[in-house]
Amino acid sequence: MKQWNAESGYDCWLEYRTIDDNQLRETYSKYCSRVEVIGETALVESARKELQLALGTMLGLTFQDGRVPLEGTGIVAGTFDSSPQFASLATEYNIADLGDEGYIVHSSDNGNIYLLAATDKGVLYATFHLIGLLQQGGNIEKLNVREIPSNGLRMINHWDNMDGSIERGYAGNSIFFRDNRMIAETGRLRDYARLLASGAINAVSINNVNVHREESKLITEPILPDVARVANIFRDYGIRLYLSANFAGPMEIGGLETADPLHPDVCAWWKDTAERIYRWIPDFGGFVVKADSEFRPGPFTYGRNHADGANMFADALKPFGGEVIWRCFVYDCLQDWRDRITDRARAAYDHFMPLDGQFRDNVLLQIKNGPMDFQVREPISPLLGGLTLTNQVMELQIAQEYTGQQRHLCYLVPQWREVLEFDTYAKGQGSTISELTSGRMFGRTRGGIAAVSNIGDDLNWTGHDFAQANFYGFARLAWNPHLSSEQIAREWIRRTFAHDAEAERVILGMLLDSYSIYEAYTAPLGVGWMVNPSHHYGPSVDGYEYSKWGTYHFADCEGIGVDRTASTGTGYTRQYHSPMSDLYESLESCPDELLLFFHHVPYTHVLKSGKTVIQHIYDSHFEGADRAAELLESWNSVERKVDSGKHNRVRERLVHQAEHAQEWRDQINTYFYRKSGIADAQGRPIY
Repeated sequence: MKQWNAESGYDCWLEYRTIDDNQLRETYSKYCSRVEVIGETALVESARKELQLALGTMLGLTFQDGRVPLEGTGIVAGTFDSSPQFASLATEYNIADLGDEGYIVHSSDNGNIYLLAATDKGVLYATFHLIGLLQQGGNIEKLNVREIPSNGLRMINHWDNMDGSIERGYAGNSIFFRDNRMIAETGRLRDYARLLASGAINAVSINNVNVHREESKLITEPILPDVARVANIFRDYGIRLYLSANFAGPMEIGGLETADPLHPDVCAWWKDTAERIYRWIPDFGGFVVKADSEFRPGPFTYGRNHADGANMFADALKPFGGEVIWRCFVYDCLQDWRDRITDRARAAYDHFMPLDGQFRDNVLLQIKNGPMDFQVREPISPLLGGLTLTNQVMELQIAQEYTGQQRHLCYLVPQWREVLEFDTYAKGQGSTISELTSGRMFGRTRGGIAAVSNIGDDLNWTGHDFAQANFYGFARLAWNPHLSSEQIAREWIRRTFAHDAEAERVILGMLLDSYSIYEAYTAPLGVGWMVNPSHHYGPSVDGYEYSKWGTYHFADCEGIGVDRTASTGTGYTRQYHSPMSDLYESLESCPDELLLFFHHVPYTHVLKSGKTVIQHIYDSHFEGADRAAELLESWNSVERKVDSGKHNRVRERLVHQAEHAQEWRDQINTYFYRKSGIADAQGRPIY
């Protein structure tokens, strides 16, 4: 990567620092001083270059030619069929089970370290695995690693526009587009591809799902050569490129008078378009489509359903091996706030459950982790575990739209771990989200996890240096959803900062505490949306309360919360399998952290903690603000152990967070004090 300077943050977790520990460096050099990478493909060449860069920087080694056979011991990388010397390892590790992306990292008795896989992509992933171990100071003398991804599709969705802006972007402008053109300089894109591959991300869509007129032209001949250039870079790192498609493309850029998915001219137009794209990009992944959502065009205009729309794209892409990722974020965004029956949380399930089994095999329904919109606390979408006959992809959001917009530290891996561990009971106990996204639960042909990117052209990529941990954490969980939040955080810290036990302890504590801290001073007991409309930053308790978006908390002088029960409310709880439906339906059994999502209760309702709802609101917001200030104190304590550039950037963000947490505390507490008329039992200042 470009070494802008050691403190810029540009290299993220691929900053290959010199190993200062003499004994460790000597041990590593013993095993790594010679490298044989077998093969001449682009992916193998990427692995070779990465090894030479990492070993040269960390160990001070030089390599004249990584292609010559080894004399003595060292690193041997290649596919199992590239040399007869790998036959015994192919049998030992059962090559048939590794698939297209699995790999092994094996320390042999003869002193070699083998990086082997069935495919070149697996070799690249094995290479990054070994490099990560070296960065972390790991023991490489008795390696016996066998890795297979849990999810077939591990995807990053960019919401970038061709004018260079990013919808919900908090780290600068687009790395792909500027002034309605694709950026010609490719060095940064190659560095981005390396970051993606180091986390085994295998798919990326580069433009906003809200496809405007200029982005609609990405599939046309004048721009496709530039798109192909980007696809070529990603291909060298095992990543397939996707594009977000405009459902109304046949009308907006094709000159047709309709976009009806069953009209033969429309079907023919998309088939011709697909053929044109694949001439330029033979491994094009396919389309991501947002339709009939938030004023985007879709099949509803023509009296068709989502299966009709998705299958039209699927049929056009199928001859070329492409797929359509159809987003399920569909709801009534013109709701009357007086309406207490219509429930936005129900929408995705109500729209898509009746269509289960009607989608082509190369359609994947992309479902947000929660039924609303990436709130800091909401339940799991019941559509996940509801559908049984359709390929599904779960969508997460790395971009911190509602979690501090990369100005606040909020390590999201603990939230995602809760999501992945959630038991849907779709096939009895043990029917977790991680089993569902893999496709294994219902024997589906395809599955995976996608996430909205937090990447921009800021020098450190994510604005807040600690936000890099969310990007890294998503990639690690997409590969292995059973990794712990702590393990992922430790990996990121050791690969990103100079090794120091005290600094690691402090940074680890900051990361692991940050999600609960952010939740404490913002959203109480499962109520979200208390943010300023449009930009979604900062407190505004009633900002969305009388809006068209269906995002209400229904606070009055007596109580707060939304009744989503089957007995007296919107019936949303029925969308879950038992026993989860019963758990949420009952006021007595509903978890405190989701109480106000499912129930409208008096401020004096006593929680399982023994506190009343109103006292919990007061306490959590005071405590959350205090803990946010402690984050700053913790960071200041390691000032001399962290690069000054990184320390100053993070400190600036933490100063703002501590101040902003107080604003959250005071606005929320004052609002509910004035609403309820109930004083804080501890007599703290409320305005």
